Amino acid sequence: MAIEHEQMERSGLTRYVPPKGDFEGFRNDDHYREKLKEWGLSSAKEAKREFLFKERNYQRVVTIKGYETYGKTEEYNTLVIEFQDGNLSCIHPAFLKEMQASSFGKESMLQVEEKEFKASKQVSENKDKEDVPEPKPAVKSETKKPKATKPKKEKEPKIELPIDKVHFTASVKQFALTYNPFNEENDEVVVLENVKVIQEHPLEIGLAWCSHSKTLKKFELAPGDQLEFDGKIAKKKLAKGKDAEEEFIVDTPVLYKVNNPSKIVKNG
Repeated sequence: MAIEHEQMERSGLTRYVPPKGDFEGFRNDDHYREKLKEWGLSSAKEAKREFLFKERNYQRVVTIKGYETYGKTEEYNTLVIEFQDGNLSCIHPAFLKEMQASSFGKESMLQVEEKEFKASKQVSENKDKEDVPEPKPAVKSETKKPKATKPKKEKEPKIELPIDKVHFTASVKQFALTYNPFNEENDEVVVLENVKVIQEHPLEIGLAWCSHSKTLKKFELAPGDQLEFDGKIAKKKLAKGKDAEEEFIVDTPVLYKVNNPSKIVKNG
């Protein structure tokens, strides 16, 4: 009874931020482990199941039920956690990771960043209020020849990416490493070329990348392999791996990421 009463008290102290509606669940244990690693919450073979939700004067045990996606290209995640009383709430992965530290309870990193943002904003506003100095009298000088203007580079046409899951064809260009700030390690990825969205009017993407997940590793991919698969695509530039060897660095910018490829067919 004492434990139940304590849980009710803590439930009353907690400010819940429930999910807006349906959210993404985990397909299986491998998918759960893969997402935990991406968020920097666990990289162990036996994926962690329980996490601590901490406030200044209490802490509670939670589990991760799924996640929401947001951003124009849905490349960001918010976790959906479940408390022991059944309540659901949303939390940023970095904040839940911060709560697992024994030092949590002091000023959190998120609070520090917020203060720094407010301080820099105040400095900027103060600078705008300062009197503009009087312009110095112009000094006569010899007429200089006008500098030759460089021709402007033509902007590449903007690609309108599909929002829903679509069918792709592509070929494997190479394997690479990208730095993951959540777990502070390099993650292995597959760089794809000749990426095309198959639809009524086919859409040429060019280069794209995706995580080298356990599902993909089963196909034992090699450069030159032709693939077909379903997935979602988002505009997310491939970051270089930290201290990665030259063979795992891409020499051309890769601006698009394929998320959760499925129904994969290897044609050669």
